[in-house]
Amino acid sequence: MSARGAVGPARQATEVRTVAVGEWRESCLGERDRGGRFCGAYAVRAGEGCRWTALFAAGEVTRAVSVALGAGQPAPTLVDLFPAADWDEREAHDLYGLEFEGRAALRPLVAHTAETESWTAPVGGEGTYQVAVGPIHAGVIESGHFRFHVVGERILHLDSRLFYKHRGLERAAEGLAPDAGLAYAQRACGACAVTNAVAYALAAEAALGLEPDRETRRARTLLLELERLYNHLNDVAAICAGVGFAPGNMAFAALKERALRLNAGLVGHRFLFGSVALGGSGAEVSAARAEALRGELRELGEDAARAWRELTFAASVRARVDGVGALAAADAAALGAVGPAARAAGIGVDCRGSSPGLWYGSGFVAAAPPRASGDVEARLEVRGVELVATLELLRELLDEPVGPGRSRPVAADPRGVARVESPRGETVCAVEVDPAGRLSRLHLRTGSYANWPALAHATAGNLLPDFPLINKSFELCYACADR
Repeated sequence: MSARGAVGPARQATEVRTVAVGEWRESCLGERDRGGRFCGAYAVRAGEGCRWTALFAAGEVTRAVSVALGAGQPAPTLVDLFPAADWDEREAHDLYGLEFEGRAALRPLVAHTAETESWTAPVGGEGTYQVAVGPIHAGVIESGHFRFHVVGERILHLDSRLFYKHRGLERAAEGLAPDAGLAYAQRACGACAVTNAVAYALAAEAALGLEPDRETRRARTLLLELERLYNHLNDVAAICAGVGFAPGNMAFAALKERALRLNAGLVGHRFLFGSVALGGSGAEVSAARAEALRGELRELGEDAARAWRELTFAASVRARVDGVGALAAADAAALGAVGPAARAAGIGVDCRGSSPGLWYGSGFVAAAPPRASGDVEARLEVRGVELVATLELLRELLDEPVGPGRSRPVAADPRGVARVESPRGETVCAVEVDPAGRLSRLHLRTGSYANWPALAHATAGNLLPDFPLINKSFELCYACADR
């Protein structure tokens, strides 16, 4: 095994600061000036009022800036400073009754009012009309409503309405022991079960004063990359389906199935459920099993490379993905896009390079497409590059056996916050524990949650029939909003 992941801190640190209401916006701007990137905000009930916290990513540290608000006291909005805070503020309003001062409008997000005008942007003019898609779709995908404002076949604006099956997992976890809370985070999304579970485990361990050892870090990283492998294979297949390229769709869908069977053989579950534990790792891979897995991965990689070559030279595919659904770098940064969607636009955000508690190491380099055009083609290319890197990482992690691990006691953080790179981008989990050792707050902000506004923005200006392709190139999860 190389020295990857062998140096640096072994857990993610959180710096917490509480400020007065009058200092809130200036303090958050100060975090940006210090190089912090907004990565979410959440509310916590505190007596008759609440505490409102904004999170900023700063390398291996997450900085939390909090403000205490009395009953009915509004918080100064951040949305003009950080457009990525829009959904966070709207969600806090719907679920916690928090008002925001300085916003032009606060359309409902989680709350579903009957009037269409209450949650859509006003669009008018000669020749404009609306096209409604969903919330019930063909197939087995979850519920989501898309309201297109169109002229001819050109999309002027897209309003998306999700949260149809919001389960209240965060609220349901309150009062539970931290061990029990792990299942609530894991079940937020089937396709990112490992990411959510690892993010929760790292955040909870920080709040409890635990630090993962070497074997736990390796095992968790192995599981994360196995999850990335099957998701990226699925997403490439989906893009092929979006352009009607059946050979590519079938080839990559078959490769995904092989990856899922590999998962099942390793941990007993195709989607890796139940493979992450709090306070350590029970995963064991013997030397013989590691060598067999390396062989399976080598064969899968060779077949994936052949399928990718077919895709590369399919002129009809390239003609359909070039220039469609472009997301400019400035817009990606402002909207807080993460994952392949951000990297395709030239924003090198990949928190694997700053992930204490895992095995990537500070030398990790984010993947970049040959041309960071921000369109469907670039999002496809990013996944192709990352598939190669993921297979290499997996083979490296399996250079030696994987044994069980245990976390060791260290000083506890006042609040545990962890950032983990999912197949769709940075997932942020915040955990707070009360003096009795019970969960007082669980907050999960996934890569899909962060990217939904960017998808809507990338859709504007494109032809209506291209939306399914644009949607598949982001391949976001509905359940991450329905958590």
